[in-house]
Amino acid sequence: MDPRFPTGKFVLNPAPTPDARRECIATIGSFPAELKAALATARVDQPYRDGGWTARQVVHHVADSHMNAFIRFRLALTEDKPTIKPYNEAEWAKLADSITEDPAVSVQILDGLHHRWHRMLESLPDADFAREAIHPDHGPRTLDWFLQLYAWHGRHHIGHLKLTA
Repeated sequence: MDPRFPTGKFVLNPAPTPDARRECIATIGSFPAELKAALATARVDQPYRDGGWTARQVVHHVADSHMNAFIRFRLALTEDKPTIKPYNEAEWAKLADSITEDPAVSVQILDGLHHRWHRMLESLPDADFAREAIHPDHGPRTLDWFLQLYAWHGRHHIGHLKLTA
């Protein structure tokens, strides 16, 4: 197993069924509880691999990433093909709060964020998942792509936390 990808690399389903989409939405909704369970046994200052982030940094990274994802969804739902701004996640993970702050702070953020995100996703008609945002590094991406990516992303990092236990 490659510790960089404990759940495997992201693979897009190019034609998700409504059931597959609902499964991704449920994953977004259940993420905070799964994160808390993995964090309960994680050693927060232990890197998940040599040269990797600590469990503490992973939790703060997920909060940073998922806050950006939530905003990206909202932009794509309210604007015509908005261009989204990428960020340097490796540099964000080096900031003092990512290195020293109690992971519980980001868990609180993720609780509220995922509650709202899940509620928003459940309310969307299937056609909205074809809406696009332009990612400067990846080009046009549909909300289906973002949904699948972030459902995977949460589980991917829960896998990292489990490697620190």
